Amino acid sequence: MLKKHLRVTALSQWLIAIFCAILLVGCVSTVPPSKYQVDEEKALDSHVTLALKYIEAQNRESARHHLRKAFEIDSRSVDATFAMAMLYQLEGEPEMAEEYFKKTLRLDKNYTRGRNNYGVFLYSHERYKDAYEQFEIAAEDLDYDNRAQAMVNLGRTAIKLDKPEKAEAVFEHANRLDPALPTVKYELAALNFSQKDYTDAKKYLDAYEQIARPVPQTLLLGIKIERIFGNQNKEASYALLLKNRYPYSQEYLEYTQMLEN
Repeated sequence: MLKKHLRVTALSQWLIAIFCAILLVGCVSTVPPSKYQVDEEKALDSHVTLALKYIEAQNRESARHHLRKAFEIDSRSVDATFAMAMLYQLEGEPEMAEEYFKKTLRLDKNYTRGRNNYGVFLYSHERYKDAYEQFEIAAEDLDYDNRAQAMVNLGRTAIKLDKPEKAEAVFEHANRLDPALPTVKYELAALNFSQKDYTDAKKYLDAYEQIARPVPQTLLLGIKIERIFGNQNKEASYALLLKNRYPYSQEYLEYTQMLEN
């Protein structure tokens, strides 16, 4: 009887051990990511962030080094692919840049940052129709942090395609989305000036000057607006700033030609 009891006990222990092993196998999928996986994700993000900063600083070699490291971690990283497109653009390799912009959007069609920058790339090569399509999609992304600027890009492209009404609509929308965005103030001022609405042109240029430093384009536009209103002192003030700060700009050259005519 004792031997039988021992056999039953041993069998029970064996069955319990098997049952526990099955439970452990079944719970593997619920184990949180390992520290190694988390560290890899952080490393990937760091490499891409550094690469983009080096691209902005035009340090091509350091940017490429970090992108190599990023692709070693994840060869299909959307962020790294986008950064590589930006690097090729910096290096003056338009075919490779476009290839990587397209690859970025194949990996993630909702990668709006890449789509907007692809539009900027196309615009810079005067492919306005293609750029318009990219900007239009980017501007529809309600969650895109840079949506207002995407709308400004869309408006600029609309002007190139002789769509002033569309340009005005998206500029005004961008201005409502981000009233602190200087570029949209200038674009609205320039558009209203071209439409001979000089009052609104001055209103938007004044709004620009409240939030941003003057650049050649805004100074030349200010000269033209004040000349229309006959405000010689304000015109001279704009002209002096343009001459002193940007004497070799295209805008100052245009201003000197205005004086000759």
